[in-house]
Amino acid sequence: MTTEEWLALAYEDETWVTQIDGVLAEDATEPVTILRPTSSSTQPSLVVRMLEVAGIREGDTVLEIGTGTGYSTALMCHRLGAASVTSIEYDPVIATRARRAINEAGFSPTLIEGDGLLGHESNAPYDRLIATCAVRTIPPAWLRQIRDEGTITAPMLGWLGGVAFAHLHVSGGSTASGRFREDDVYFMPARAHAAPPRPTLRMGIGEVGHSEVDPATLKDDTALFVAQLAIPQAHHGWAEDILVLHDVTTGSQADIRPSPGGGWVVHQHGPHRLWDQVEEIILTWMEAGRPHQSGFGLTATAREQHVWLGDPDGPSWQLPSYETYA
Repeated sequence: MTTEEWLALAYEDETWVTQIDGVLAEDATEPVTILRPTSSSTQPSLVVRMLEVAGIREGDTVLEIGTGTGYSTALMCHRLGAASVTSIEYDPVIATRARRAINEAGFSPTLIEGDGLLGHESNAPYDRLIATCAVRTIPPAWLRQIRDEGTITAPMLGWLGGVAFAHLHVSGGSTASGRFREDDVYFMPARAHAAPPRPTLRMGIGEVGHSEVDPATLKDDTALFVAQLAIPQAHHGWAEDILVLHDVTTGSQADIRPSPGGGWVVHQHGPHRLWDQVEEIILTWMEAGRPHQSGFGLTATAREQHVWLGDPDGPSWQLPSYETYA
């Protein structure tokens, strides 16, 4: 690919995958068939939207989680000055390439190769934290390193595949809270927060029951996010018109399929009745008028984190602790 072709791609308002399973785009000599992207260049308009949501202004110091190509890092350096920007990249190859690109653009921010979930204590406290990777919960280190009245802006992604866009205000030194945004944003997960591989499951085993809820409801993005609150340690998948759920920690599983006589048949196996838990929370969501993720919010402390519906005093569900998968 010529330099002109690379530049044309860079200036398009598209997200481009730049690494798959550790193979950089520029190093691929033939098509890569294992489709597990591990880094990308985010759509430029989405980068700008993230910066707008974060509320970055003159004089702010920023901690960026996920340097990636360095594009957003360079934008913040241009806006705030390089001394105000700290960016962390987990992948050493990506980090080296980003450092070169950022330096060639004339900026010298603090660039760290390491685990962004731990933040960077040396330059704390920060006014803003922006994550360009998705997390399951807010890491405790982020709460400690953002100053009072600062903000955390981070996409969230669970193992079931449900997403939400968090913009949280920090208060009291270790508590962050806020309602999810209306934007539906999809980012690759932080590697320590990514779902483990889904095993091959045997279907049609366990107790038999019936469902009031059509399993196809979970093909809706918000419904999937809601279901995930009930079973945060679970995967899901489809085998034609059969929904399959599997809890990674207990081995519990469920499959839900259309019944020849109408409705849906449920098989549930293991210590947890996964579909019963999903059905209960989906009915609660439906009774509330099927609100988008922006109808929910998150309160996070170093000890626990919970998602609430409507307001902090409304129905709420605990997120798994960070230690569960750190």
